[in-house]
Amino acid sequence: MAFRRRALVRGAMVGGAAYYAGRRVSQGEQREYQQQERISALEDQSSQSQYAPPQQQYAAPAQYAAPSPPQAPSLTDQLSEIKRLLDTGVLTKLEFDAAKAKILGT
Repeated sequence: MAFRRRALVRGAMVGGAAYYAGRRVSQGEQREYQQQERISALEDQSSQSQYAPPQQQYAAPAQYAAPSPPQAPSLTDQLSEIKRLLDTGVLTKLEFDAAKAKILGT
């Protein structure tokens, strides 16, 4: 009976080792296949970019112009603004008359 048990243990060890070795070979083949896929994708990408015009990597420097001085609002804009303030109640009638005289220069 001792011989049978040793044979079973030996068979299990050999079978387990063969299974482990087969699995490692399969994983290695899978890794190699994935590497080949990545390499071919990179080669395709480089061959396509070889014939394409080069892309600009940096933005062109912006041309800075001196800021234009702010334009003064027109006379009618100023008058309509103070009238709006009078209508909303921000200005009183006296303040409105004073602002209007100042704008008109009278």
